[in-house]
Amino acid sequence: MIDERLSPYGAESPQALTAQVYDDYKQFVNPPLARVMKLSGSPVEVRAEGCTIWDQSGKAYLDFAGGYGVFTLGHRHPRVLDAVREQLDRIALSGKTMFNVMLGRAARRLAELSPGDLQISFWCNSGTEAIEGAIKLARAATGRAKIVSTIDAYHGKTLGALSVSGREPFQSKFRPLLADSVVVPYGDAGALLPALNDAAAFVIEPIQAEGGVNVPPAGYLSAVRELCDRTGALFIADEVQTGLGRCGYRFACDRDGVVPDVLTLAKGLSGGVIPVGAFIARPAVWLRAFGDAPLVHTSTFGGSEIACAAALAAMDVMDAERLVERARERGEELLAGARAIAADYPVVVREARGLGLLVGVELTHEGYGGFIIPEMLKAGVTVAWTLNQQRVIRLEPPLIVSAAEVARALAALRDAVAAAYDKLGTLPAQAAR
Repeated sequence: MIDERLSPYGAESPQALTAQVYDDYKQFVNPPLARVMKLSGSPVEVRAEGCTIWDQSGKAYLDFAGGYGVFTLGHRHPRVLDAVREQLDRIALSGKTMFNVMLGRAARRLAELSPGDLQISFWCNSGTEAIEGAIKLARAATGRAKIVSTIDAYHGKTLGALSVSGREPFQSKFRPLLADSVVVPYGDAGALLPALNDAAAFVIEPIQAEGGVNVPPAGYLSAVRELCDRTGALFIADEVQTGLGRCGYRFACDRDGVVPDVLTLAKGLSGGVIPVGAFIARPAVWLRAFGDAPLVHTSTFGGSEIACAAALAAMDVMDAERLVERARERGEELLAGARAIAADYPVVVREARGLGLLVGVELTHEGYGGFIIPEMLKAGVTVAWTLNQQRVIRLEPPLIVSAAEVARALAALRDAVAAAYDKLGTLPAQAAR
C-alpha cells in the first residue's frame, strides 16, 4: 500500500524513499555531505506547514532551524501561496523587454518599509547576490576599491561575498579573493576608523548570525554611521538574516535608529516559498553608481513576477500579523528560557544571547553540539549550528511560533543538555572567542 505522503515522490515505503534519496545525494549531489547526514540520522523531509516539518515516516518536527532565517512566516503561508498561484495564471517570469508591474509594486513597498530615505532597489535571487550588487554599487559610487568587513562575518560564498566574509576555512581554497578586503573586530568602533581610510564601504551584519549570534553594544551602529560619514565610506547593512522582523524590529539596524546607505535582504523576503533577494540604496548613492549605465548590473531571473508577488505578500503579512511585535515577545521568552538552562548547566552551556527570534546558545565545547542537536532531533525539534562558530547552536523559529511551541523547544533543549552532561561529563573547555 503506497503511503499518500510518499506517492508523489515515487516511493512505496519510508525505507525505500530514504535509500533512494541517500543514493541520489551520494552519486549526484554531494557525496561527503551525504555521509555526514546519514551518520547524524538526518531524516527525509516530505511535507511542511506552519512551524512543522514531517519526515518520510510521518514523524512531525518543530522547526527551530527555520531554514536559517527563511521561514519567517512559517512554511507555506496561505497568503503567499495564494499570491503565487494567482500570479502563475498571468505571467511567471519577466520577458525583460517590457515594464514589470509586480517589480514596480514590490520595489515601492520595500521603500515604504525601509529605514529613512532608502528608495531604489535591485531585485535578485539570493542574499549573496544582493551583497555582490552592493559591493559593486559601493565601488562605482565612491571610485574606491577597499571593502571593510568584520571578523566572523558571513555574507555569502560567491567570490565577492566570500572576500568580505570572516572565516578562513571557507576562503583558503579560492584565493586570491578580491583585493583590498580588510576585516576588523566586530562591535569595536575604535578599530574601525583606521580601516575606513580610502574605503568604498563598510559591510556589516547588525547582529552577526553565522558568527555565533553576536549582538554588538547599543550605540555601535550609530558610531558606524558617524565614522562612515566622516570618511566618505558607504555603510552597507547586511540584513539578509536579521531583516523583516527577525530580531523584534522591522530591520535590526532600527535598534540604533540608523539609516545605512545600502541595505541587503533575502531569506525572509521570500515568504518561504520563492527565492528572492534585493538591495536597496539611497537615491543619491544609486545614481552616482548606476545613473549613467542602466544595464551595468542586471539579473535574468531577478525581479520576476512570481518572486515579487511572493515578496509583496510576505511584506503585507509581516505587518498584518504583527510579526515584529510577536518576534519581540516570543524572543524574550525564548532567550529567558535558554539563559535559565545555561544557569543550570554551566559546565555545558557558556552563554545564551540574541535579539528577537534569533537566539544563540554557546556551548563550552563544540563536542556537546554533536550530541545535543541529534538528541533534539529525536525529540522532534530541529536546530542547527551557526556556520562560522560550531560551538553555538542557533534557535531561529518562524515568527509565527506560539508560546507553547517555544516552551516545547526549550524543554527539548533542556533535556538534551542534561543528557549531554550525564553522558559526556566535562569536556575540555575551549578558549573563549
